[in-house]
Amino acid sequence: MKILYAIQGTGNGHISRARDIIPLLEKKGELDILISGTEADVDLGYPVKYKLKGMSFVFGKKGGIDLASTYKKAKLKRFYNEVKELPVTDYDIVINDFEPVSAWACRINNKACIGLSHQAAVLNKKCPKPAKKDVVGKSILKNYAPVTEKYGFHFKPYDKKIFTPVIREEIRNADNKKLTHYAVYLPAYDDKRIIKVLKEIKGVEWQVFSKHTKKIYAEQNVHITPINNTEFIQSLVTSTGVLCGAGFETPAEALFLQKKLMVIPMKGQYEQQCNAAALKEMGVPVLKKVKMSKTEKINDWVTNGEIITVDYPNITEEIIEEIFKKHAPVITLPYALPIKNSIPGKKTKQIGLGNILHQITG
Repeated sequence: MKILYAIQGTGNGHISRARDIIPLLEKKGELDILISGTEADVDLGYPVKYKLKGMSFVFGKKGGIDLASTYKKAKLKRFYNEVKELPVTDYDIVINDFEPVSAWACRINNKACIGLSHQAAVLNKKCPKPAKKDVVGKSILKNYAPVTEKYGFHFKPYDKKIFTPVIREEIRNADNKKLTHYAVYLPAYDDKRIIKVLKEIKGVEWQVFSKHTKKIYAEQNVHITPINNTEFIQSLVTSTGVLCGAGFETPAEALFLQKKLMVIPMKGQYEQQCNAAALKEMGVPVLKKVKMSKTEKINDWVTNGEIITVDYPNITEEIIEEIFKKHAPVITLPYALPIKNSIPGKKTKQIGLGNILHQITG
């Protein structure tokens, strides 16, 4: 069986989740991997057959997407050519983690595309939504990578085919400690803005991981480090609390590790607004933006913030089994061979390929 696993490369969460899913897919057949996008900082660790530009969103420095840079990188002709040239019909099954090229290639070739992503869950009617409607943001999320079937991950199993998060093995197996520092990952804000606010929270060591610098430096109690997966994990698993965007994987891992959590959703990013609504329902404090007027709320969280209890069992293999049971093609022979039972008087029966090979080879 030929399998195509297509992964969104904007942001680190998709890549992190894929590292645990890939070994399970390899057990199912001949696996090819596709990644599109340019903003991830995590190495996949597996050979990638298709490295495409796709349609990436570029993080800004003021709390949202950098629309100008995103527009410059969004070369529609190139994207169309990638869609047209991707041989999705060569595969028996296509599994898609919010990746647009393979999704649209399947759409134009009338081929099934199985969505396995957080985004597949976000639009479900039973999942929390922000109070403020965002028709454009919702439409983008719905049409960016269209799929024929949806299997989603969320902070809670809100509905059928919505599962608790994939917690990567390096987090599950980590030496979880509680030191005094706080881990910070806010890629949509520049370092100066973060430092200005956090240095006002005295008596706390802030370990900030930045997409906007290539050097390590510190200002008072705020330590800035270029984003590095290994160092971030170490900071995360040994922290007292985590201050981050309202993405999915980092908040989910912080909850799993029983860290205090505060999130700041990106402006104009509908998915993060939905995540923030879900986390707020769970009791996680949510800030609208990083600015000086929020220092009192951050300080109160540091002093009085509570740990939210969750149950995130390792059910990833069960999910993969369910998908293949329902959507993988059944391998059949052009005709069935009648094999006689060894017991006299019994009728002959049609049996499968495995039994036929067993009879031939003894």
